[in-house]
Amino acid sequence: MKKFLSVLLIGAYLLSACGNSAMSGHNDSGEGIEVRGVWARAGMAGGNSAAYMTLVNHEAQDDALVGVSSNVADAVEIHLSAMDANGVMSMTRQDKVIVPANGEAELKSGGYHVMIIGLKQDLKVGDHISLTLTFEKGGALNLTVPVQDSADAMDGMDMH
Repeated sequence: MKKFLSVLLIGAYLLSACGNSAMSGHNDSGEGIEVRGVWARAGMAGGNSAAYMTLVNHEAQDDALVGVSSNVADAVEIHLSAMDANGVMSMTRQDKVIVPANGEAELKSGGYHVMIIGLKQDLKVGDHISLTLTFEKGGALNLTVPVQDSADAMDGMDMH
């Protein structure tokens, strides 16, 4: 029986470590927020990185991503990249990202994204980091996020 429980626990750990492409969180009123396609860019200690994902809201009311944290950086913030009328790209910190009722919000390069500032360690392709997403209504959701090369991440995306 002890051996069976050990194998069961190891199997559960391995499944949780491998299930990075879609993680789900639940709030009190229903099915909650699902996270799809989550990944983070590689980066060097002292520098910055970013994380990207699609947030899917299975609820009948809007929710909002209002915070992100991680132990791999000095700060983690929600940012929006946008191009002005002169073609100059800028990035500004945001208080939240609305995830519409029965809809989704895409966090991607050139738009909303999670900025990981002041890395405490190198993030190498193949590593995994922890991110905690905090939602206005849905509460906290802990993720294990794979570190990928941006070209590798783009290969796995549907570009329609």
